[in-house]
Amino acid sequence: MSTNSKSEQLAINTLRTLAIDAVEKASSGHMGLPLGAAPMAYTLWNRHLNINTEDPRWFNQDRFVLSAGHGSMLLYGLLHLSGFNVSKKDLQEFRSFNSKTPGHPEWEQTEGVEVTTGPLGQGISMAVGMALAEKKLAATINEEQNQLIDHYTYVLCGDGDLMEGVSHEAISFAGHLQLGKLIVLYDSNQSSLDASLEQSFSDDIKKKFEAVHWQHLLVEDGQSIAAIDAAINQAKESNQPTVIEVRTTIGYGLPNIAGTSDAHSDPVGEENAKKAKQTLEWEYEEPFTIPDEAYETFSDLKTRGKQLEEEWEKNFSKLKQNNLEKAEILEYFIEQKLPENWSEMLGELSFDNEPLATRTASHKILNTLQTDIPQLIGGAADVSSSTKATIDNSAAITASNFSGKNIYFGVREFGMAAIANGLALHHFLPFVSTYFIFSDYMKPAIRLAALMGLPVTYVFSHDSIAVGKDGPTHQPVEQLAAFRSMPNLQVIRPADGNETAAAWKFALKQKTKPTMLVLERQATAPVTHSLDQAIEGVSHGGYIVSEVKDPVGILIASGSEVSLALEAQEALTKENIAVNVVSLPSWDLFEAQTKEYKEKVLPHNLTKRITVEMASKLGWREYAGSEGKILSVDSFGYSGDPEEVMEAFGFTVGNVVNKFKSL
Repeated sequence: MSTNSKSEQLAINTLRTLAIDAVEKASSGHMGLPLGAAPMAYTLWNRHLNINTEDPRWFNQDRFVLSAGHGSMLLYGLLHLSGFNVSKKDLQEFRSFNSKTPGHPEWEQTEGVEVTTGPLGQGISMAVGMALAEKKLAATINEEQNQLIDHYTYVLCGDGDLMEGVSHEAISFAGHLQLGKLIVLYDSNQSSLDASLEQSFSDDIKKKFEAVHWQHLLVEDGQSIAAIDAAINQAKESNQPTVIEVRTTIGYGLPNIAGTSDAHSDPVGEENAKKAKQTLEWEYEEPFTIPDEAYETFSDLKTRGKQLEEEWEKNFSKLKQNNLEKAEILEYFIEQKLPENWSEMLGELSFDNEPLATRTASHKILNTLQTDIPQLIGGAADVSSSTKATIDNSAAITASNFSGKNIYFGVREFGMAAIANGLALHHFLPFVSTYFIFSDYMKPAIRLAALMGLPVTYVFSHDSIAVGKDGPTHQPVEQLAAFRSMPNLQVIRPADGNETAAAWKFALKQKTKPTMLVLERQATAPVTHSLDQAIEGVSHGGYIVSEVKDPVGILIASGSEVSLALEAQEALTKENIAVNVVSLPSWDLFEAQTKEYKEKVLPHNLTKRITVEMASKLGWREYAGSEGKILSVDSFGYSGDPEEVMEAFGFTVGNVVNKFKSL
């Protein structure tokens, strides 16, 4: 039986009643988790979480991730009581349009929210990325007498988080690397939305986590501050990541439905809300009542955080005196800036002479840029030898050595993408890589990166049916169209080495969106005359890569197909048919240009057009026009020699020439 003090119990019940009142007022929401998990959340925030409410962006603060994002009112209550810019009025506007308290936590919409969560499993997975970032930075910056990077990543998750496959990938990865400053509070309430947990989930949590090298702790009484506090203290002493399984009652206090799936979500009605408050011995009748004593219990958190940041600033000054190089590196992270002239080394690369696959060009570019960019870090889902997304002169990060910049993610595509989001939230510039076809595994995490505006770079190779003998399971068809439709995601499919360099330059300059580089496996001839031409062209999303006098039409392509279009242009020229060739590596960048620029590249009077891309036709009609033709792939591919597969789909000079002549 818990023996919480009167003032602490009052604060816990304040969090609970705020959740009841907000869900009732909004006529929707989830009060089940806040009612059950309030004691563990309160204990963590009040006794352990090191944050400065006066400076929500303090770099060395602890991170808190509400992975079970549907329980957002618990977080909003904590933010309000602890002094963040979340007012009582904001709490009363829970789930209202454009409020600071949306249905699920939204990063940068609400002060104090560390990450956008909602889709279960991704919060805990992004937290793994945050914990990885902390450990990597500590290895880079810390000195024996000055442990400047030293903070924890805390997660509150539910049963649903631990059912999702992505959490398995991330948890396994965290245990492998021994991310000891990752502590997960698991709200073990034995209930899911549809039914009691026994209908769908019977995993032995202790054995499961210990099997992947985590410490497991059990708190039988989820109402006891003392028991939860002791478990968190024990977790801090371990070099392993820790899951603290806290037994709770979903919808604690709700009449008739507490402890059942019926308590998961939705309002309960005025009468049942009143009865729940009576069970909690809540003596206030007015909704959204917050006693002064509840605010007072958070005074230690405010004082603690302010003092810790002041001490940290002193230690940062010491680092500047003792090791200016490390201090400058840390400033790059804190200020989210790149070193001056970081891209000048690209001018030393040459891609003008011989055929080269864009994946190979990307490898050269990455290794050139990483020398001067400390935030650049990443790896592949066990295919770096194929995608070429690896840093040659750097070690791989291991549990015993975090000095390297290469991350071996293993075959964990979804986990990799979610972990990259956590790294980006900690101001790294992560790149992650696999075959383009497996981007399907990563799409939910890519969507969250786009929603949050995180500067993650996706390096996808093997971009088309030209994969050949690996067959249709490995030949992307619809992926380009799908990702081009995603808001705030920059998709670039470069045609040669220079365009790839321009794409990398563009990607690393981004601060508010992720970038996807879609690269080819096969070598193709250069299509640009210089890096400057490519930078100018890619920055506009599309440009005339080869212009002729008095053209009668246009060949429009992206990626390796630009080379095919140029060959077709040459063949047409021999038949006295003049056409321009347009490279269109990025649709969204092109659409952002002025009407005048787009008219210059694609004049409206040139209606004879062929678009050439080894992917779905979806979207290409915009550029082909009503009188043009689209050469595309609108069925699954074949297994065979790449040249034979491309010929089967009509991607030959002769077919492009004949299609244009038929216009």
